[in-house]
Amino acid sequence: MSGHSKWHNIQAKKGKTDAARGKIFTKLGREIAMAVHDGGANPDVNGKLRDVIAKCKANNMPNDNIQRSIKKASGEGSGISYEELTYEGYAQGGVAVMVQIVTDNRNRTASEIRHIFDKYGGTMGTTGSVSYQFDNKGVIVIEREPGMDEDEMMMTALDAGAEDMKTQDDVFEIYTAPNDFSDVREKLEQAGYAFLSAEKQMIPQTTVALPDQETAEKVQKLLDMLEDNDDVSEVYHNAELPEEEDE
Repeated sequence: MSGHSKWHNIQAKKGKTDAARGKIFTKLGREIAMAVHDGGANPDVNGKLRDVIAKCKANNMPNDNIQRSIKKASGEGSGISYEELTYEGYAQGGVAVMVQIVTDNRNRTASEIRHIFDKYGGTMGTTGSVSYQFDNKGVIVIEREPGMDEDEMMMTALDAGAEDMKTQDDVFEIYTAPNDFSDVREKLEQAGYAFLSAEKQMIPQTTVALPDQETAEKVQKLLDMLEDNDDVSEVYHNAELPEEEDE
């Protein structure tokens, strides 16, 4: 991880305006639709749906919205079929970028994503061109409250099946193998822990230092525009970007 943490990005998402939060809920609704399509509407037997619901809750999506999205996805005749895709490419400065997509029109989405890369000095790559630089991990973030013992949290996480834990100033970041993520998350839930974030992520093996402020600004703009696209569910990169300051 080289000290790289997505936590400040998660904080930024949580602090967004109502309009931006509504867009996040719409994207999460698509992920629910994909999970229901793949495994049915019952989270007790659909592990993927359980994982998406946990992600929704960590993003403060109201339970009514979650249940409505599940019912809508399981209803007949909606006429919309989503598919999951991953696009890969490079931003300026040799920054590797992975873009996870949930779309009902892959041709439209591919054109839009390619346009964003081109506009901000990046290039789209072929499948596998940058993914080898990332590791797929389950990541669970728990707020570090006063009095919480780091060693005790580590032992609890490892006993639940986690691979590793990193302690930040204000959070514990718990890492799992992809196949163990659901089981670890559920054990920690049963132990009474609440999550600030709980989802599978692509973690960069190393990070890239950018040569100057202009390059950093172009990379940040590219990432922001990708995040803003309605069909984009997640954006991962290996750039060393300055922490966003609180407004």
